[in-house]
Amino acid sequence: MITVTENAKERAIRLMKEENRPADAFIRVGVDSGGCSGLSYKLEFDNQVREGDQVFEDKGIKIVVDRKSFLYLVGTELDYTGGLNGKGFVFNNPNASRSCGCGESFSV
Repeated sequence: MITVTENAKERAIRLMKEENRPADAFIRVGVDSGGCSGLSYKLEFDNQVREGDQVFEDKGIKIVVDRKSFLYLVGTELDYTGGLNGKGFVFNNPNASRSCGCGESFSV
């Protein structure tokens, strides 16, 4: 399962409204090869579920991840931070053995 914090939920709802996303929009998360640690996180809004996608709902937010990425993201918590060190969505991934300083890439 992939979960979201209250901060991530509130920010996602606000962004979807600001971007005039359809009512059935959700958060799509994934993993790509690349980044300074080998794998990088992807996050976008979408409203099309694809074959093989894993679908979760937490705190009223629908989260979708492709099957391959799910193997790297199982148990991950999506958070949002607005601190002085930068703001944005943060992946708290228990599967990551190492993360880069910016938090946008990791390795297992």
